[in-house]
Amino acid sequence: MRLGRRVLPFVAAVAAVLATISWTSRSSRDSVHTYRVWHWNIAGNAMHHGSTTDGLVNAAINSIRNRNADFVSLNEVCHSQFKALQKGLADQNWPQDTADFARFTPTRSASPEICGGTGDYGIALFSRHSLGASRQYALPSDGTSEQRKMLCAPLRDTPRMKFCTVHITTSNAVHDGAPDNYRQIEFVRRTLDAFDRSGQAYLIAGDFNAQPHYARLDQMYAPSATTANNPGNAGNHRELDDADSAHCPGYGEWTALGSSAVPSPCGGRAKVDQIFVRESRLAGEYDAVSLAIPTSCTGVTRCADHRVLVGTVRMRTP
Repeated sequence: MRLGRRVLPFVAAVAAVLATISWTSRSSRDSVHTYRVWHWNIAGNAMHHGSTTDGLVNAAINSIRNRNADFVSLNEVCHSQFKALQKGLADQNWPQDTADFARFTPTRSASPEICGGTGDYGIALFSRHSLGASRQYALPSDGTSEQRKMLCAPLRDTPRMKFCTVHITTSNAVHDGAPDNYRQIEFVRRTLDAFDRSGQAYLIAGDFNAQPHYARLDQMYAPSATTANNPGNAGNHRELDDADSAHCPGYGEWTALGSSAVPSPCGGRAKVDQIFVRESRLAGEYDAVSLAIPTSCTGVTRCADHRVLVGTVRMRTP
């Protein structure tokens, strides 16, 4: 009996050492890369009705190139606009491989009321680096006709590095015991956790329709991101604008026009667009900035009701 008591701590110690060796070995095989992510909710249906000629597409292309983006996330994009952006970016030699750098998934099917009757409506991503096979993940339904999704694609030459885009519902109606917006964020978080458990790295950008200090985002933000402006965090991610000491630390710069039911902790408009990185993948500094909304589009005062969010991060990838 006494021997057993001695053996158990020994076995536990050996297991801990082996786990440390495994983690160290995995970390030593990782590469360090710096990526720049560009995200915009373009209101392609609500404000532009599917138009590809009113200045929206050109405004996006110019900003993507000027900001030297590696990854692009688009929300509320019509398929016609996606194709115009794909052609425009290829024509300007933005991607390394013009044949395989863009992905789109519909969240609403084509109808006369959607995108001016030009086609499907959904979310999209682009990459300067060649992409592998993408996958779409259907989010829990919010009871509407829109099937919201998360869209992810790995890099072809670094297949264990993924880039994802998502657009979370505004609905807080309760289904299956929890609000729709919480359930969708929870699904995203669990999917990202599964990526991490399988040794994959990722970045995700999107309109989460939640301010950083909302309780439903506590499952995303890491405790190390906690500030007076963003308390109660229990997740595993840092948001690329959460460490800006000049703009509401822990929260970041605003991204959306319009009033919010819950005020921003630092006053002003709300931040509902985020770019997340797994905290354990960080390999240096990160930052983000939200850009003034372009006014170059015809027929509207501004090109969108969201700002572009641009973030840069140095991270380890398998």
